[in-house]
Amino acid sequence: MRRLYFLVPSVESARTINNELLLARVNEDHIHVLAREGTEMEDLPEATLAQKSDVIPALERGIAVGGVGGILAGIVAVTFPPAGLALGGGAILATGIAGVGLGSFVSTMIGVDVPNSQIKQFQDAIEAGQLLMMVDVPKARVEEIDELVKQHHPEAEIEGTEPTLPVFP
Repeated sequence: MRRLYFLVPSVESARTINNELLLARVNEDHIHVLAREGTEMEDLPEATLAQKSDVIPALERGIAVGGVGGILAGIVAVTFPPAGLALGGGAILATGIAGVGLGSFVSTMIGVDVPNSQIKQFQDAIEAGQLLMMVDVPKARVEEIDELVKQHHPEAEIEGTEPTLPVFP
């Protein structure tokens, strides 16, 4: 999947593009609209926390760092066991799993408060009243959807494509 970015000047234009994308068989769950705070979006699919914040990349980093940290802690515990305890490979597994859980929890809590790094470049346009449409499509349909928007909506600014989507879009 690839994420396409379009800046549109109004809610009406976004609604028209949204309807055309639905007719082109783009799933409604793959269309996300981000607007300035207080903009009445009516029936447009508003961007969720996953699109607005860096929660998904933070979760991925937390799982990796927590897992490695937990495994290292398990290796240390097996190598230098506390007095009187005989620890085996299960301790490494248990600390690795605990590290993944703790790392994912802590990083997600941090990532919720960090704005999405991919949409930072659009922040000025959004604050000026434009709407950012993010459309997730299969790689094979990127050009088709770009052309659809270009042909019918010259007012829309096509801002590019994100190369790949996170694991949990």
